[in-house]
Amino acid sequence: MAKTVYLGITGDIIHPGIINIIKEGAKLGDLTVGLLTDSAIVSHKRLPYLTYEQRKDVVENIKGVAKVIPQEEWSYVPNLKKIKPDFMIHGDDWKTNYLSKIRDEVFEAMKEWGGQVVEIPYTQGINSSALADNASSIGTTPDVRRAALRRLIAAKPIVRIMEAHSGLSGLIIENAEVTKDDGIHRFDGMWSSSLTDSTSKGKPDIEAVDLTTRMQSLTDILECTTKPIIYDGDTGDIAEHFVFTVRTLERNGISAVIIEDKKGLKKNSLFGTEVKQELASEEEFCHKISEGKKAQVTKDFMIIARIEEIIAGYTVDEALKKAFAAVKAGADGVMIHSKDKSGMDIKEFCQKFRAEYKQVPIVLVPTTYNQFTEKELADWGANVIIYANHMLRASYPAMKKCAETILQAERSLEVNDLCMPIKQILELIPGTK
Repeated sequence: MAKTVYLGITGDIIHPGIINIIKEGAKLGDLTVGLLTDSAIVSHKRLPYLTYEQRKDVVENIKGVAKVIPQEEWSYVPNLKKIKPDFMIHGDDWKTNYLSKIRDEVFEAMKEWGGQVVEIPYTQGINSSALADNASSIGTTPDVRRAALRRLIAAKPIVRIMEAHSGLSGLIIENAEVTKDDGIHRFDGMWSSSLTDSTSKGKPDIEAVDLTTRMQSLTDILECTTKPIIYDGDTGDIAEHFVFTVRTLERNGISAVIIEDKKGLKKNSLFGTEVKQELASEEEFCHKISEGKKAQVTKDFMIIARIEEIIAGYTVDEALKKAFAAVKAGADGVMIHSKDKSGMDIKEFCQKFRAEYKQVPIVLVPTTYNQFTEKELADWGANVIIYANHMLRASYPAMKKCAETILQAERSLEVNDLCMPIKQILELIPGTK
């Protein structure tokens, strides 16, 4: 009877090192490949370029692979304990890299049934992380980018979105990362806000700023980044205009549009309840959503309903009624807003919405109730967190201080510590190095 062999891989980029380790594994017996799922990968690395099914199709057709099974966790141990292979095979580079702790756990697990860990010499000159970075620098396609948001929502407990209002702010979001005990934290995508886009141009935040004008800023971001983008569609205008917006955004690779249940000339809700704006009726709002869903071509694009009832002074239950109607009309998710700093109305909404809809995504913008962590918001039932205007708000005081300091000193020496080297900024831009 043939021996059993286990190998865990992501399978996103197949390079000579992967082929070599598969060859060596097949020599030992029947090779089962544990293919990491999106959710297993995404808390430690970027979302794979290929979906799980695409990666599975590739790996199944590599000579030497007997079977492919999903590996649902970053650690190999759960699958090892399930199938109890005679051999576990891995490259020897894990002795010194970020997998060293998992290596110890694997050795301990394999001892339980007398299995053996076989370490294959690392293939020199191949760096899968560098290959992934190179692929990122090449860019992405509208189809891949558009589909990424749905994949992220399915794979992660919380999808983290940051506002971008220019190509440079988009590049910062694309590259920012922090290493923590539970893995590498990154922003998963970008929010194209009508407020920050218009403000960065020195113009008022009114709906008269049309899609054609907004597309100029969107194109700047699209051309130099790869992560999914959620578009702030304000009210979406009349249904006939919203159909055009959906088709334009979808064609350009935007993942989602969020439209609010207001009507008439826009009044930004940041000004508070003293600035009243008429809400669209349930029938009007649902009709617009329905027409938008009919207009889209792909299954990937999302239309998310932004519910403004709480901001307008209505009850949580009235907000829920509008949200439920929006979902029935075809909305792919709901965003709920509030100016209450306690966040308790948002928590109540999320919990009651989850009791009715277990899987429909909830989007939160915790600008006023920012004392809650992403994990706490996820526990309420949230799927997507948008940091809606922080990049622009951070840039203004920094630029203002720089300008005033130069005026005061009548030279630029005093702002050296306020400014990063231009070379460091240029290194963010693909093709500059």
